[in-house]
Amino acid sequence: MPYLVHTLQKYPEIALFLTLGVGFWIGNLKFGKFSLGVVTSTLLAGLLVGQIGIKLPSALQATFFAMFLFSVGYTVGPQFIRAIKSDGLPHVIFSVIVCVAGTATAIVLGKMLGYNAALTAGLLSGGYTNSTVLGVATDLIQQSGVSRAQIQGALALLPISYAVTYPFGTVGSSYLLANIAPKLLRFDLAKECEQYERDHGGRTAVGTTAYREYSARAFRVTNPSLIGKSVREVEAFFNHDIFVLRMRNGDEAAIVDCTRDTVVTEHAVLAVSGSLTALLAHEGQFGPEVKDVPLLDFPTERLDVVVTSKEYAGKTLGEIIDTLFDEPGRGVFLNKVTRSDVSMPMERETRIQRGDVLNILGARQDVAKIARVLGYADRPVEGSDMAFMAFGIVAGSLVGAFTIHVGGIPFSVGTAVGAIVAGIICGHLRSTMRTFGYIPAPAIWVFNNVGLNGFIACVGLNAALGFVGGIENYGLSLFLAGTLVTIVPLLVGLVVGRYVFKFHPGILLGACAGARSTTAALGSLQEVAKSNVPAIGYATGYAVSRLMMALLTIVVVRVF
Repeated sequence: MPYLVHTLQKYPEIALFLTLGVGFWIGNLKFGKFSLGVVTSTLLAGLLVGQIGIKLPSALQATFFAMFLFSVGYTVGPQFIRAIKSDGLPHVIFSVIVCVAGTATAIVLGKMLGYNAALTAGLLSGGYTNSTVLGVATDLIQQSGVSRAQIQGALALLPISYAVTYPFGTVGSSYLLANIAPKLLRFDLAKECEQYERDHGGRTAVGTTAYREYSARAFRVTNPSLIGKSVREVEAFFNHDIFVLRMRNGDEAAIVDCTRDTVVTEHAVLAVSGSLTALLAHEGQFGPEVKDVPLLDFPTERLDVVVTSKEYAGKTLGEIIDTLFDEPGRGVFLNKVTRSDVSMPMERETRIQRGDVLNILGARQDVAKIARVLGYADRPVEGSDMAFMAFGIVAGSLVGAFTIHVGGIPFSVGTAVGAIVAGIICGHLRSTMRTFGYIPAPAIWVFNNVGLNGFIACVGLNAALGFVGGIENYGLSLFLAGTLVTIVPLLVGLVVGRYVFKFHPGILLGACAGARSTTAALGSLQEVAKSNVPAIGYATGYAVSRLMMALLTIVVVRVF
């Protein structure tokens, strides 16, 4: 044991990874329906391991947190900007009201109980289940200009307050929203969500589906009307609903990739593609369907193509289809058109702009031809645009660190707020200009989870020695204050959302969970509702709360 303690003290990076390992392990365990969660488990593990006296540099802590904040902003940026500009504005205003209610509750309780900035910020972070508050408060306290001893004392209280209040913040909000709120407001959540799905096009499929809108099949030609005709004539015969891609002139003959001038011979086997509706409608007009694996064994690709070509930007969708989906893109199908991640109407009159994304499906070589003409092939890659991320954090942090003096008092939003705003802007830019800034979902998961929990581990290890005394001094009153910070903004949200904004019940509860950035509550809601409808309200609320709570933390620290 002395050897282990000495080694951890000498090499604190080992203590950091030990804390992360224990935190992720314990946090993913479930005791019935209850789970501590990775963040709380990591904090407790850090407080435990840190009892032997571990100190990590503040720069490491800040680096982890900047990674986390940027990844959060990058993820929610498109939703946030879209909500600000579109009819999601009521959800934005609703989320701001809930955030302000939670912050005001923490400030009032902090004043009543004689707490300082650190205890109040930790109370808000844990009771409101928003870890962003913890990091922003840490950043602001470190830049406050007070003595180093005062800073260390304050930073020791932050994780104590967070650790005491977070468990009820998670469990309490989940139970209140999923089980108590429907009874208080007198509605059946499952029935309301089922009705919403019927009114808005049915239940959204979860995961993959066996259904395929477009397919390819092999037919042996026995219809005399088709023999001796060119592929152009055959496709015209079927009103261009289907396309002839490949042909075999006999069972042992070589396979030919068809052009518009290829002639269909007697007993030829054709590989034809089209929508499932078209194939079913016309299958009897070829001849018998056959199993010809080599004929159908050609590579296909579903690809997002970003329109950057000046020639095609500004044209209607109909003009592009008539020009490109005849030659060179014969047999390529248009699945979806999106603009800033929003689906556009699939109508011939829809005018395509630069930056719009066309999702197309077809033989790989034909898909590649269209991509070269239209602009940029946005294929998923394993690598991340790290320069985009790094320069984004630098720019946001420089702006956040800029300080102005009003009446001799320094004001700045802090580097943490700068990082999350930079992430929001960069995420929005990526959604509108898809030729740069790609960060794969697995990489975002690492930046988000390792960034947040690496920061939490540093906080726990550095604050461990003052933890026990803090619990003895503030435990019970702090816990009770945390329950109020959890409950009050939820009650405000339920009343305002139901009677002022008149949200659909399922969307209202999801919006309350999102405004508190409580993923556990969303999971409970979806389980009770047997539906994904609550996620509609959650998305905007989550995006807004991440930024709002970072900004409101500045208010908390300044007030105290």
